[in-house]
Amino acid sequence: MAGLVRGARIGVDVGSVRVGLASSDPDGLIATPVETVPRAAVPKEPGAISADVAQIAREVAERGAQVVYVGLPRHLKGTEGAASEAARDYAATLARTVAPVEVRLVDERMTSVTAHQALHASGRAGRKHRAVVDQVAAVIILQSALDAERASGQRTGELVERDG
Repeated sequence: MAGLVRGARIGVDVGSVRVGLASSDPDGLIATPVETVPRAAVPKEPGAISADVAQIAREVAERGAQVVYVGLPRHLKGTEGAASEAARDYAATLARTVAPVEVRLVDERMTSVTAHQALHASGRAGRKHRAVVDQVAAVIILQSALDAERASGQRTGELVERDG
């Protein structure tokens, strides 16, 4: 992994109600859950950011993250819909906020399903999934990106442009 700078990576699972966060160790070996952040209203003032984006930016700074991987929800056939557009918009806002740290979109098909299955297999009751499923989905997104980094020796996913 000669091309990769050492440092934590952040995984983000964007939902309409909550945002799941995960982080890696500085060597990018293992993803662990961080927290679930409630989505906040987007402020009307120009240039202002929402509380959830501000919280992610604090995590990026505190952990010295080198890249943020945001899950891009696609349909099973690979096409994009309204959820993809919302994730792209969120990632663009995040990219402007955490610059110069890179933000990259990675395919997250089936992560929520996998997260629910993992929670069920761990014995956690279904009604308690909601509180942590976004964190587990963020871990799955981040671990997939870490595995792809190790396999290729470079960052994975689609780089989010900061201008707009």
